[in-house]
Amino acid sequence: MSAFAKTDLNRVRRLPDRGHYDKETIYPIIDEAYICHVGFVVEERPFVIPTIHARQGDTLLLHGATTSRMLKTIQSGCPICINITLLDGLVMARSVFHHSMNYRSVVLFGQGHIIEDPATKLEALYTFTEKLIPGRWDDARQPYDNEAKATTIVAIPIDSASAKVRTGPPGDDDEDYALPVWAGVIPITQRLGTPLDDPSLNPGIAVPDYLNQYVKSRS
Repeated sequence: MSAFAKTDLNRVRRLPDRGHYDKETIYPIIDEAYICHVGFVVEERPFVIPTIHARQGDTLLLHGATTSRMLKTIQSGCPICINITLLDGLVMARSVFHHSMNYRSVVLFGQGHIIEDPATKLEALYTFTEKLIPGRWDDARQPYDNEAKATTIVAIPIDSASAKVRTGPPGDDDEDYALPVWAGVIPITQRLGTPLDDPSLNPGIAVPDYLNQYVKSRS
């Protein structure tokens, strides 16, 4: 399936022309973002927690300490909602009312389960590491057994999802285009900076090539 079915759960209601349901739009947004916000309910009280995520095919992975309330709640099978947003620009209109933002956002829904199998868990940890910096897994020390046991990983099959995207210039009222007010878009980008050595780094250890190449690609 190359797209999610449009349902009452995932349908974009406000400005539906900005809605997207195809995985070619949704999955790159998930993969580009470093942080997601997870919404869940505990004892009739809603919580929204920011956390790192990674994707394996049609499954979203979350990880954290075994004591995490969020992960304990998710692995119990309760329905959850996850949001991811990338901000691409500030849209400056001629009128205050029509100011906006260019963005790419995803809302997804599912129910999670804990990953118990050690090999599958290690594969998930690999996915998290390689999402941050491709090539890092083979360079850094890999988890000890006690470290892996202290980490909970929850897999959430993406049952339903939609994206909402705004691009382009402001949309002013016709009569406002003659106003002597600057209008346009101020782009926003997320870039990686020059790596900074750990003060405790042993002498003679240089920034590895794979890391420099990745930073350059995101600069």
